[in-house]
Amino acid sequence: MTPGLPTYRVRGIGLAACIAVGATAVLYLVVALGPLLGMVLARQARADGDGDLLLGAVLAQALLSLPMAVVYLTAAVLVIIWTWRARKNTDAFPGALPTLGAGWAIAGWLVPFANFVVPARVMAGVARDSLWRRFTPTTVVVWWSSWLVFSVGERVVSRRDSQAYDRLPEIPSTDAGYQAYIDYYGDSLLRNAVPAVACVVAAVTLILLIQRISAAQEARIASAAPVWPVAPVAPVWPVAPVSTPGTPGTGGTIGA
Repeated sequence: MTPGLPTYRVRGIGLAACIAVGATAVLYLVVALGPLLGMVLARQARADGDGDLLLGAVLAQALLSLPMAVVYLTAAVLVIIWTWRARKNTDAFPGALPTLGAGWAIAGWLVPFANFVVPARVMAGVARDSLWRRFTPTTVVVWWSSWLVFSVGERVVSRRDSQAYDRLPEIPSTDAGYQAYIDYYGDSLLRNAVPAVACVVAAVTLILLIQRISAAQEARIASAAPVWPVAPVAPVWPVAPVSTPGTPGTGGTIGA
């Protein structure tokens, strides 16, 4: 370790980030499969002639999206904190060659357009300097590619779903009207397939990166720290011999 530079523990925050990322992927899959429930309710509404069931499908989708959004934001905060700590640790690793400052571990996600490139560059640098790779690990490339597909695809799907829903009859009164809802949910289910798969791939690869980098950094930090603290030892000064009456002192003369 480079003397004078602080290091940060990353295993605990990394574990929390992994749990949050995994939970986000699971909840997004639930949301992506939500149109299945919409199809069931739309068919039941057609059979019963009850349009209120269609409102239940909309409410169910909203209730599924709410916990996913909360966990997603939690995962984002934890990943950013972990990335900042991991990036700061590389400053103390002799031989590391970081190309971007630690501040970009946070700002890279917030600056428009830069957030398409900077987070990947920060993660690639941390991975190389922590795992001692000459080139960017393939896991980083897979993670960022799948994340971009998910991030862009989810927005596109959400916009297309909104546009398609606006074209539906507000209160269906015929079989054709109910069938339009059934078709809408079927198309939405298909549109969700690509971002759902990308979300799972991005989550799995990010969890692998966090675990591997955390383990490598913790091992290096531990190897550079002393096992037991050494207390300072007070110096021992030589003590001059003391002569007693009738006993010649060191260096003395008999009968003097």
